[in-house]
Amino acid sequence: PGFKPVQLTKDLHSFWSDAYFEVRKELRRRYPKHYWPDNPLEAQAVRGVRRHGNLTKDNMGAR
Repeated sequence: PGFKPVQLTKDLHSFWSDAYFEVRKELRRRYPKHYWPDNPLEAQAVRGVRRHGNLTKDNMGAR
């Protein structure tokens, strides 16, 4: 969010299996309009944020 790096890593496997969940907790509080999937490896990529209830978890990718 905001094009600011939050976490830098050289080990992506470790990030997605461990660190992502800690980073996600912090970012969900700071950026509540963004979609933070429980399982990012299986989540559909989305663009943008929820605005006025237009996007939900079910239709985050639909435009």
